Amino acid sequence: MPKLITAQQAASMLLRAGFVHIRSKGSHRIYVKSNRRVVIPFHAGKTLHPKIVKQVLAALE
Repeated sequence: MPKLITAQQAASMLLRAGFVHIRSKGSHRIYVKSNRRVVIPFHAGKTLHPKIVKQVLAALE
């Protein structure tokens, strides 16, 4: 199981990897790089669900 991280940590990892924050809808932030899109539910101070963490890590590879 991946380590639990916050939405802010995931966002900074994506930005460092070259993803661009293109838009937000409600509490969800959408990041894009080439044809890959990652949606992160952004709730301050809460950890992301392991499934979301796994998707973020897969996008970074």
